[in-house]
Amino acid sequence: MVRTPLTPEERERGERLGALLRASRGSRSMVEVAAAAGLSAETLRKIETGRAPTPAFFTVAALATTLGLSMDDLMRQCAFVPAWRLGAAV
Repeated sequence: MVRTPLTPEERERGERLGALLRASRGSRSMVEVAAAAGLSAETLRKIETGRAPTPAFFTVAALATTLGLSMDDLMRQCAFVPAWRLGAAV
């Protein structure tokens, strides 16, 4: 199966998700959080570093539950924002 290349926006959104998860994890280890969410530490590492910028919905939901984040907050903070809404010239 060949994957369609990610757009710059998708990569940037993945980086925001990773940063948010890292910040929410706080002092907890990656291994501890990943195990509590039912994931491998490598999967969490890839998400946090942006190497897996489009994780499955259920993966994100499991991490949100483990970290005490609401899906609404995650969506607001990681959703695509068109350049024109940021005030950039088109």
